Amino acid sequence: MGDTNKKISNDRESKSWLWWLLVFVIGALVIAAGILTILRNYFRDHHSQQSSISNHPNAVVKKYADALEVALQFFDVQKSGKIVNNSVTWREDSGLRDGSEEKLDLSKGMYDAGDHMKFGFPMAFTATVLAWGILEYGDQMNAVNQLEHAQESLKWITDYLINAHSSANVLYIQIGDPEIDHNCWERPENMKERRPATQVNASYPGTEVAAETAAAMASASLVFKKINPTYCNLLLNHAQQLFTFADNFRGSYSASIPQVQSYYNSSGYVDELLWAASWLYHATGDLSYLNYVTVMNGQVFTNWGSPTWFSWDDKLFGTQVLLSRINMFGARGISNVENLDLQMYRKTAEAMICRLLPDSPTATSSRTVGGLIWIGEWNCLQYAVASAFLAVLFSDYLLTSSTNTLYCNGKSYGPDDLRKFAISQVDYVLGKNPMNMSYLVGYGSYYPQYVHHRGASIPVDADTDCKEGFKVWFDSPKPNPNVAVGALVGGPFLNETYNDARNNIVQAEPTTYNSALIVGLLSGLVASSSVPGSFL
Repeated sequence: MGDTNKKISNDRESKSWLWWLLVFVIGALVIAAGILTILRNYFRDHHSQQSSISNHPNAVVKKYADALEVALQFFDVQKSGKIVNNSVTWREDSGLRDGSEEKLDLSKGMYDAGDHMKFGFPMAFTATVLAWGILEYGDQMNAVNQLEHAQESLKWITDYLINAHSSANVLYIQIGDPEIDHNCWERPENMKERRPATQVNASYPGTEVAAETAAAMASASLVFKKINPTYCNLLLNHAQQLFTFADNFRGSYSASIPQVQSYYNSSGYVDELLWAASWLYHATGDLSYLNYVTVMNGQVFTNWGSPTWFSWDDKLFGTQVLLSRINMFGARGISNVENLDLQMYRKTAEAMICRLLPDSPTATSSRTVGGLIWIGEWNCLQYAVASAFLAVLFSDYLLTSSTNTLYCNGKSYGPDDLRKFAISQVDYVLGKNPMNMSYLVGYGSYYPQYVHHRGASIPVDADTDCKEGFKVWFDSPKPNPNVAVGALVGGPFLNETYNDARNNIVQAEPTTYNSALIVGLLSGLVASSSVPGSFL
């Protein structure tokens, strides 16, 4: 009996030991599986974060990375509102009461140029172009630690645009009275003059400015899609409402508000409708927007085969390039008719690209002896930089879609030829020109010292008023006491001369949209690149 009890006891102990061993093994397996999952997710996410950067086989081009860092700082120079963590030490809070007469907070946004006006039309264009650069080249911005700065600058504008769109059919498109503003020379921090808010609405429409604002919000929604989904959806809702407003109540804001004709007069609004609908298609995937720019309005709104220059006023070339990416990369659900129309957009874009290439049979003669695209004396660099930005985009579309050849009247070119043209333009801007001058303020050792910019021309501790500022600071023979870092000035005359004078508005005044364009261009040239196949 004793032996039997002992055997039973031993069996129980053996089973108990086996049971705990089994529990231990199972627990160890569970823990190991968890660790493997964590490691797998880590390496997957790490690889995902790195893959977009590692697809650039060449090293970062330091001069373009340095120039990009400089160019982005002009957005900080131009900020209105409550300044937080600003890199520009001579800027402080300003425009805090903007919009208060309408019971709106329109304190944010950016001053347009050397003045203190907030013009909604070019400001929205600035946002659209900046968003486009981030979408295409955000990985390269990230590789040189500039992506967050670009995103923050974009949001500073879109925060303002959201508040400016106070209801479905009302959009505030201007802060300040241009006549009052341009008769003062003072720091934005010292403004005491009345700053009225001007709106477009169903009775006084502004199709181009409403559509451009829709494009800005649609493109920006894609930028914030993953990092701030709630903000993305807010932007998209405003973009769709604004496009409906722009399309349903057609009329030029230049006709509704004649005052703007002396500053940012519009040449027409059909290009903005196409531009906005193109961005809304990319932002939503809704084929009705694609149908709008093809079957419904392609032939009506655009003169296919007749290229035009990309600028704050004319969006056709930009639209053609943006729609070319759909034709090159493909998309689901596109009909044959829509695809044929997309091919027409692409052919027109290619015709314009051919005009840019200096040895093309159809090369434009609108350039300086030194090779800079030159369309007119007012802010000439806008056209050169805009053309180069679209050229580098098209070059990367060719690479990404494995399309190796572009034909210009029978002569073939490759992506490298387009990139070479873009490099020629940006190198000219950065100092490779007859003046040996960098037109990007703060880059290099020789750049304009008398930039037409109020804040830069007046010391922080100055107490001069609106009128005194002209005598004391505008007419001063001394260089600006503050450096408007990142300002891209208007640029040279056709004979490649530049008069560095504060009263030289034609050549010496910078703009925010110039900055958006050169930020996009430099981001595309920081390293050899390919672009995402889809924004959706």
